[in-house]
Amino acid sequence: LNNKCSYRNGDIMIKKLATAILLMSASSALAVDSPIQGQVQSKCSVWTETAGVYGHPLPYKLTTTPADGGVKASIRIDVAQADYYKAKFTHPNSFSSSPTLNDSVAWTGSTKVGQVSVSGMAAYEAAKVTYNNVTEFNLTLAGSTWFTVESTAQYGSTKSLPAGNYTALIKAECIAK
Repeated sequence: LNNKCSYRNGDIMIKKLATAILLMSASSALAVDSPIQGQVQSKCSVWTETAGVYGHPLPYKLTTTPADGGVKASIRIDVAQADYYKAKFTHPNSFSSSPTLNDSVAWTGSTKVGQVSVSGMAAYEAAKVTYNNVTEFNLTLAGSTWFTVESTAQYGSTKSLPAGNYTALIKAECIAK
């Protein structure tokens, strides 16, 4: 009799243990992943103040130089919080639209600091980094900076540009550091 009784006690213990495991696994099914959401708005904005215009001083050349009938682009960047952003300008190295061209186009361009709202921003010009057709500025002060972008496209070596409309794009970005 004793053996049967202890066996039943062991059987009851196993059943209690199984029930406890089942209850523990069931309680984990009650867990949820509850999201925390937020929205970040940039403290930096980019504005085209003056669109660039190509002048056509020579049959093979388009340029934004005012002496050649062009207009340099002016792009303003406003920074509300200092030292968290950099400005990145990519001057054109192709036309986004143009007549069909049968020869290569040689591109040059530059971006410079123009007008500033805080005198210390003039130092951006000396600290700029230029590579390929890109110029970057570290925006260390809050306020507005107007950047001037120049572009020149020369077609072939002895050919004139075909008649038509030409458009090239400047990419101006304000990037969080």
